[in-house]
Formats: sequence, C-alpha cells, structure tokens
Amino acid sequence: MWIQTIAFISFRSLAVTLLLLVLMVISPSAMADSFRILHITSYQEAWEWSQDQFNGFKSELSELDIEYKVFEMDTKNHPDQAWKEQKSREALALIDSWKPDLVYANDDNAQKYVGRHLVGSQIPVVFSGVNADPATYGYVGSPNVTGVLEVEHSRQTIDLLRQIKPDIRRIALIVDQGPTWPSVVTRFKDALAGVDDVEIVAVSTPRTFAHYRELIQNYQDTVDALGVLGVFGLTDENGDTVPFDEVLRWTTENSKLPDFSFWGNRIKLGTLSAVRVSGWAQGQVAGEMARRILTREMQPHQINMVPTLKGKPVISLARARQLNLSLPTSLLLNASVIKAFSWESVAEYR
Repeated sequence: MWIQTIAFISFRSLAVTLLLLVLMVISPSAMADSFRILHITSYQEAWEWSQDQFNGFKSELSELDIEYKVFEMDTKNHPDQAWKEQKSREALALIDSWKPDLVYANDDNAQKYVGRHLVGSQIPVVFSGVNADPATYGYVGSPNVTGVLEVEHSRQTIDLLRQIKPDIRRIALIVDQGPTWPSVVTRFKDALAGVDDVEIVAVSTPRTFAHYRELIQNYQDTVDALGVLGVFGLTDENGDTVPFDEVLRWTTENSKLPDFSFWGNRIKLGTLSAVRVSGWAQGQVAGEMARRILTREMQPHQINMVPTLKGKPVISLARARQLNLSLPTSLLLNASVIKAFSWESVAEYR
C-alpha cells in the first residue's frame, strides 16, 4: 500500500513537472530569445519629438531582449513627393530583408508611405503621433495594426492664450501642405465651436516663405492671434526648403501678434504658448501596446487605438516680454517657462 502511494505521488509529481516544462516551452516569454523592432520616424531621429516618442516607447520594453533599428524618412527637410516615395521603397525593402517582429511608426508620413502598405500582413504595426483619422491609412479593422492618436489640446491651448491676453477674439491659422493638418484644423474648429466669443477667421496654407511673410504682415491689423501650426516645407526664391526654426525666428522678429502652437519645441523658437502633447506619453502607451503584442498577451486588433490625455502648459517668457504682456504669477507656477529664445544665450538675454 505504501509503495503504491509513493509510486502514485512520484508519478503525479513527474506529470506536474512535465506539464510545467511544456508550459515554459510554449509560453510567450520563451517563444523568442529576442525581438527585432524597426522604428520608422517621419522625421529625423535627432528631432526632439521623435526622440521623446522613441524613448517613451523603449521605456515600456526594457525587460525584453530587443534589437532596434531606426529608419529616418526626414520628410521635414525633404517635403517633395519624390523623396517620400523613395523613402517608402527603402523602408519596405528594409522590412523585407531585416524581417522585424514589429514595426513602430511615428507620425503621419510614416503611415502614409510605409504603414498602410503593411495592413493585413503578418508584421504587427504600432503607431504614435498620428493626427489623421486612422481610417485614412486603412488601419480601422486591420488585424495587425494599433496605436496612439495625437489629439491636440486645442481648447486648453486657447484658454491658456486668453489667460495671457484676455481680449483675443479673432484667430488665423497657418498650416503647410503636410497630411497632418486637415484633421488638426477640423479638431481645432470643433473644440472652439462652443466658445461664442472666439472666431477662426482664416486658415492659410502658404507654399513659399515669401507668401508666408506676406500673410503674417497682412494679419497684423486684422486678427488678434496666430496659430502657427505648420511651417514646414516652405521654399525660398531658389526653391530650397527654409528650415522651420528660421521661419519661426522670422515670425518672432516681425510679428506683434500673440501666437500659439500645440508642441513644446516651438516655444523655445519664439512661439508664445502651447499646451503641448507629450511625446514621451505617446511613446509610452505605444510601448505598452507593443509589449502586449510581442508577449502574445493580446493581438493588435484587440488593442484600442487611443489618444493620450496628458498636456503641459508651456510659455515663452522671452516672447511675452517682447510683446509687453504681463504674466500672472499663478500662470507661471503651473507652466513650463522658457526664459530665452533658442538663438540667444542666457547671458545675452539678461
């Protein structure tokens, strides 16, 4: 009797041990020793917005063994169609040869020229920084795509601007030719629809720097504030692209209108205010999605495409002083304050 009992216990222990070993073999964490992730950025890797998203993304995957590769589309400096199509071919060729386990794509051009070609494929795609409706790229209903939407803090940005200068009523928006802006403008209009005493009087889309300068000059006496949103790809008299930081510096030095944007990097370049979308938060949520996909916890289509909710007020004290605007102490205490323009040293500013 004792021998039978011992034998039964031993057999049961052996069975449990074998079952555990089988589970370990087929568990998600053991299915791959390492993963490959291709990060496709619409811009440059060194771009602060791209860095913030990528660093946030990687922070959620630190416990996994991952090999990263970065592909820069650099479409801010090269807005022409031929460049974008060439980068599309290069990225797709890299995906075919390197065979990543997941593609992480930032911002709209990466979706338009690369991500949409992967819809329905075996490669999971996670995006962030996307302003357009995901349906634009065929993502809605796709089994292998999910990601993070970049929804601007439109109403909060205008509320911040009017705390700085309460009499703002008439606003003009300036956007470039990029695919980002139609959705941004629509959301901005929707956000301000319930504000009776604020009116969007114009939405301008200049193609050249000369046209942009003309618009800014004409707006000086017709509006109360400018939404300087898209200023990329403006060309000079030789057809060369004018860097966006030069466009913003010219605006700061030649416009007397309070201005706003939705991104923090514009503030150090002279724009007065923003309630910025957090690039880190965008990447962090995308990284959490990627972790669930790689560990087989969830499939892409089971993860909802969502926006991030965090926003941070940012104010240029240098620009406020240039415009002779007094900022309430309470406002400064609750915002990130940029004391000097990026092109001047603190010593010169003081």
